Amino acid sequence: MDYLKLIQQPIASDLNEFIELFNSTLIHTDKLLSQVLDHIRQRGGKRMRPMLILLMARNFGGVTKTTQHSAVGLELLHTASLVHDDVVDESGERRGQASVNASYNNKVAVLVGDYLLSTALLHVSYTGNDTIIQNLAELGRTLARGEILQLSNIQNTEISEAVYYDVIKMKTAALFESCAGIGAMSAGATAAEVEKAKLFGQNLGIIFQIRDDIFDYYESSEIGKPTGNDMAEGKLTLPVIYALNQNRQEPMLQLADKVKAGKVTGDEIAVLVKFAKENGGIEYAQQRMNDYRRLCMNFLEESVKEKAIRDALTAYVDYVIQRKL
Repeated sequence: MDYLKLIQQPIASDLNEFIELFNSTLIHTDKLLSQVLDHIRQRGGKRMRPMLILLMARNFGGVTKTTQHSAVGLELLHTASLVHDDVVDESGERRGQASVNASYNNKVAVLVGDYLLSTALLHVSYTGNDTIIQNLAELGRTLARGEILQLSNIQNTEISEAVYYDVIKMKTAALFESCAGIGAMSAGATAAEVEKAKLFGQNLGIIFQIRDDIFDYYESSEIGKPTGNDMAEGKLTLPVIYALNQNRQEPMLQLADKVKAGKVTGDEIAVLVKFAKENGGIEYAQQRMNDYRRLCMNFLEESVKEKAIRDALTAYVDYVIQRKL
């Protein structure tokens, strides 16, 4: 099944308008800035977050200029956060392409990230909607808090599934939550409708992050993320958290402590990856994705009346669960 085609079908012209507007923000006359922005533009991506904004707007009334500027602002904020995250994580690649900090240097990456963030604020100001502006500003604060919580959690010896969800709710899930909420706001949805949309977005974002974490337990040159990359950065994700809590073998717990301390070796990461797989970690993570899928489907059944939009959002949820990268 071509999920992306189904997702895009009700918003094809809207998406083209978004891409044209977004790409126009990544053009500059300064030579170095132009080079870096072109590097970012070439990365493109599937535009999952803007598509969610557009679909939500269609569901609650229609796509407007406010919707488009909101979508550009949020995508620029997301892009800025990725550029800065790569500096923090010292990442050499982003989805199979050299990161900005690897292609240039940390100073350039930080400054370009700041430029993108400022451009995001400029575009969201074009909406003239104080609620949307406040939502985007709060999202930026939440993403930063999520990064700080993740860093502080590295020092926490407790292996907690609850803390894992706290972190992703302030990172990936917060982005999807804002997409759904801002899309609804831009179309004039009621406060109650916006809250329901935001909860749908949060649940969708949790699914997205769990799926992303599962990738880390398998080799993939396509995503530029080797097995155990998260553990190499001091992060324990859902599959291994579940396995460790279900089967508290002391040698494995000691390896988990080494992960958090940043002292684990590649061979030790391989042992933990194997342990997670052998103790039901992947199956549990998949089960949790399906649990959140049911919550998403409840929203679609209750709040999405038009079949084309409901089919597109169903395809969106299923694509997130079944995607390969």
